[in-house]
Amino acid sequence: MLTPLPDKVENSKSEYRNPWFFAVLFLILLLLGLILQFYLNKPQLLTDPFLQLPTANSVRVVWFTEFPGTCNTVAYGENLNQIAAANTTKLSRTREDKDSHISDSIKQGITRTNPVLRDIWRHEAEVPNLRPGVRIPYSVTSQTKDGTSVSSKVFTLSAIPAAGIGLKILLTSDHQLMPMTAANIQKVAETIDKIDAVFIAGDLINIADRASEWFDDYRGRAFFPALQGRAFSEIDKNGIKTVYSGGELIQHAPLFPAMGNHEIMGRFSTTSTLNDQFNDAFPRAAAEKIYPYLTQKYAVKDRDILLKKNTFNSDTYNEIFSFPAEKNYYALTFGDVRLVTLYVTNIWRTPNLDPDARGRYRERDEDLDRPEKWGYGQHIFEPIVKGSAQYNWLEQELKSAEFQQAKYKVVMFHHPPHSVGDNIVPAYTDPVQIVNRTSDGEIKMVRYEYPKQQDYLIRDVVPLLETAGVQLVFYGHSHLWNRFVSSSGMHFLETSNVGNSYGAFTGEKRRFVPPGYREDYSATGDPNGLEPVVPTVAPLLGKDGLPLPYIESNDITAFSIFETENGTVSSYYFDTRKPKSKVVKFDEFKLQIP
Repeated sequence: MLTPLPDKVENSKSEYRNPWFFAVLFLILLLLGLILQFYLNKPQLLTDPFLQLPTANSVRVVWFTEFPGTCNTVAYGENLNQIAAANTTKLSRTREDKDSHISDSIKQGITRTNPVLRDIWRHEAEVPNLRPGVRIPYSVTSQTKDGTSVSSKVFTLSAIPAAGIGLKILLTSDHQLMPMTAANIQKVAETIDKIDAVFIAGDLINIADRASEWFDDYRGRAFFPALQGRAFSEIDKNGIKTVYSGGELIQHAPLFPAMGNHEIMGRFSTTSTLNDQFNDAFPRAAAEKIYPYLTQKYAVKDRDILLKKNTFNSDTYNEIFSFPAEKNYYALTFGDVRLVTLYVTNIWRTPNLDPDARGRYRERDEDLDRPEKWGYGQHIFEPIVKGSAQYNWLEQELKSAEFQQAKYKVVMFHHPPHSVGDNIVPAYTDPVQIVNRTSDGEIKMVRYEYPKQQDYLIRDVVPLLETAGVQLVFYGHSHLWNRFVSSSGMHFLETSNVGNSYGAFTGEKRRFVPPGYREDYSATGDPNGLEPVVPTVAPLLGKDGLPLPYIESNDITAFSIFETENGTVSSYYFDTRKPKSKVVKFDEFKLQIP
């Protein structure tokens, strides 16, 4: 039996038939729609501003938008009453494709293979008349052609610090949108009261031309958001979900990057995916050999453009950051530190020996008669061998007054000279190509060897650095933490476990090495003869209860801080499985001052 509704409900129903009710409801919905449209159409900054290339009396402020802006400025000073105009340029190769983690609206028009250009503008203004040690507020503003403007929050900047000022410098690398990167950077911001600079030893992202990896990947892990406290990366550990936002660092502290293999794109294409292009880097020497074929295929008259299009480039990386020179290696003084940044990286190829593998040790069977399809092993992007342009530049830098007079001499690059990680094998040298043929001359296999005694870092570079009195060599690439000390007292630090690890190979745990190859490919330990140092404060313990000389966890993330006041390098870890746990200092060592 149904119970009748009370009269007041019947009366309320009649109220809804009142035309005034619908009119008011319509006006409310219209107003809400207009407000929503206003906020959806309001221009946004693609990044907060970040700092580049400080000098004794200036610093550059950089930010990005998705509109060119009719007026892009930095307001600075105590009352933000001083204005510096920005120079605006458009990024030339930023694109998205089907593998991008972006909104459906941006993804419109992308088919399975073809990437689409994404319009992004870079704004850079130099703030002048600064004094070392004096920090002042600043904010950036960009205005659209209809007069609407958008501004950042207020941050602080300063000139390059003078010698004798104690600094705290973050040493990091291999962010690559990894799940724990935002947690890592957030714990830096929570643990260290003030970061004065960020040194990052390469592999900032995964695919350099994929715009969203720098700016707005919808997983919340993009490069700039993590270092600006705007990330929203969720980690699920043991059913506990925690969202990390990264840390507000580079709005206040200058960022100094080194080139990693993920900053480099391979042969340019309008029809293949960005992942395929990244993996398709081609040596310039090999391109020179097939130059007539390239000329005929592409009908491009400019030799340099043709060769770059058909080899590799770092255009997006170079367009995003400011460098003191046009080369991808540079040196500068920051307080008591002389930082020397080298371009030391090669393409990563799979160690797989299957017939369909274009790998570090062999070519695919299907490509044997097509050299233009070969991968040429783990070829080096920029020579560092003795006598090369980069080596000669390094020799001159190490003799310079700026280097010689620096209290701390730090060299940063990407590829490890010493490591128990995976990516140190094979040796850092040019692949030796071996072509096996049948009796009638037909190619039956193309393979590559890497002579260990010709490792350019160990044979040529490290002795040069030791002779010059370098105290710290900092690098990444294998996604773990470990460190070493040479017989001369030079420290080597690999602190790249910010999100995932490729493993540490000691004891019974072995790297893959190609069976039947003639060269020495070390399955365990550091191939170049140093023993890893056990952390001095609170090392993690292995299954046998003994202290481990590394951190290779995919749950525990690590970072390192260089304090110039006393010359210490301290390393910390955070266990993401225990989001309420404290950060633990697990290692500390001190750089010796001559």
